[in-house]
Amino acid sequence: MNTDPIADYLTRIRNAIMAKHKVVEIPASNIKKAITKILFEKGYILNYKFEENQKINTIKIALKYHVVSNQSAITKLERVSKPGLRKYVKADELPRVLNGMGIAVISTSQGVITDKEARDLQVGGEVICYIS
Repeated sequence: MNTDPIADYLTRIRNAIMAKHKVVEIPASNIKKAITKILFEKGYILNYKFEENQKINTIKIALKYHVVSNQSAITKLERVSKPGLRKYVKADELPRVLNGMGIAVISTSQGVITDKEARDLQVGGEVICYIS
């Protein structure tokens, strides 16, 4: 049993990038699926697939690397809100990651969205992680 599944999700991706893996397989949950969709929409991963078995659901993520330098599209994954210390922000206090070059994933009443979408919708929420 894992006490922080989102930190485990981010760590698995971080470890796969350091080991130069093409694909990483992660146990699925609804919030992990939402974060994965955001990563795909923003161009940080190549592709993803949700697999549903009888016992366990998984997410397979194809990681994205630059052709010339073989560097990952994801340079940093940082967990912000932790189970022991939640981090909530108001709509006017939403964080900027690398002056808008990265994204902050926010869990709001409108669902799991990026900081830019939350600014447009004028909603605050829990800051899950920073991705750049």
